[in-house]
Amino acid sequence: MHETQSASISPETKAVLPHEASVTHAEVMRIFEAFKEANDQRITDIERRSADVLADDKVARINRALDEKMAALDRAALAARRPGLALERHEQRAGASEHKAAFEAYIRSGEVAGLKALETRAMSVGSGPDGGYLAPPEVETAVTQRLAAISPIRAIAGVRQISAGTFKRPFARTGPVTGWVGETAARAQTSSPVLAEQVFPAMELYAMPAATQTLIDDAAVDLESWIASEVDTVFAEQEGAAFVAGDGVNKPKGFLAETQVANASWSWGNIGTVITGHASAFPASNPADVLVDLVYAARAGFRQNGRFVMNRKTQATIRKFKDASGAYVWNPPAQAGGEASLFTFPVTEAEDMPDIGAGTTPVAFGDFRRGYLIVDRLGLRILRDPYSAKPYVLFYTTKRVGGGVADYDAIKLLKVAAS
Repeated sequence: MHETQSASISPETKAVLPHEASVTHAEVMRIFEAFKEANDQRITDIERRSADVLADDKVARINRALDEKMAALDRAALAARRPGLALERHEQRAGASEHKAAFEAYIRSGEVAGLKALETRAMSVGSGPDGGYLAPPEVETAVTQRLAAISPIRAIAGVRQISAGTFKRPFARTGPVTGWVGETAARAQTSSPVLAEQVFPAMELYAMPAATQTLIDDAAVDLESWIASEVDTVFAEQEGAAFVAGDGVNKPKGFLAETQVANASWSWGNIGTVITGHASAFPASNPADVLVDLVYAARAGFRQNGRFVMNRKTQATIRKFKDASGAYVWNPPAQAGGEASLFTFPVTEAEDMPDIGAGTTPVAFGDFRRGYLIVDRLGLRILRDPYSAKPYVLFYTTKRVGGGVADYDAIKLLKVAAS
């Protein structure tokens, strides 16, 4: 497996030769075995009351090396999953749609007549001054697919496409009364479920990639693919942060922003938490036990598709934990391109999760496909702006996305607290 990294080049460069760094799954496994051996020796020294600073340093260095190799392996796997943007040029010319041709004329020269005619026929209210023109479906699809590959929460959450500005979802707080009854026995009338409504508004997310006129005038450059590649990473970073901890003001509301209560007192509208039992860290004795408690805080139906979510720093700490039998609870991917696991549950790395510290919630567990919903409003709009940053041309690119907790019982959090 190879890790692909983009070189730093000017926009006018037409081809990029990627730098290949060999990172193999076997190498990650070898480093993990070395980590386990060094950490076991460190623990033995502590038990013998002969702790060695050099041993601690050795474990830390191997842990960092393992983090680096895991990150490289993740990037390589991401590059393999990320869909390509560019179509074959002859296929583009042979099958170019009217929208595609009109859009290319707009982004290259600012000609809007073709797009205005198309949006008038489609009864669209959009116009240049009102926020740009709709990009062709190929561009929108490319951006959406790449977001799914590089945005960690989007990759594991439920996703719904909508055509309106808001998605409303009815749900039952309480189900109907049920019970067993004989075949000919009288049946008592059941009560109706109590219905409520969840609202997920789609907020505006924007990016403004800049291009030189030389790049725009170069007929060999696929500007649609260039725009998509420029915005996908920044979109992923912004929405990833919002899905985790967004406050819901002009952005999606993250699952960490919901009201948190002790799981024993859980009720709908809150996220249940399990405490570590230590004010600022994991407990010194049997720290893995609190992760087991977190897993079993979720009901069986949610554990079946459960997964852990944490950042890389937290994962490095948990990597040292063992279960009662002395086996390490964290394991690297079982195969190239796979995911690390914790108690056999997959681990999703989201750097927007907080670090371990007093009062924080560094680890989440649950069925995120059922627990968190992302809504994407159809349509990617692009406004060409040749005036604000002359001599560069800005492409003000917007998409509408929303998100929020859909099932409050599906996600549980580990809270760093003594009580």
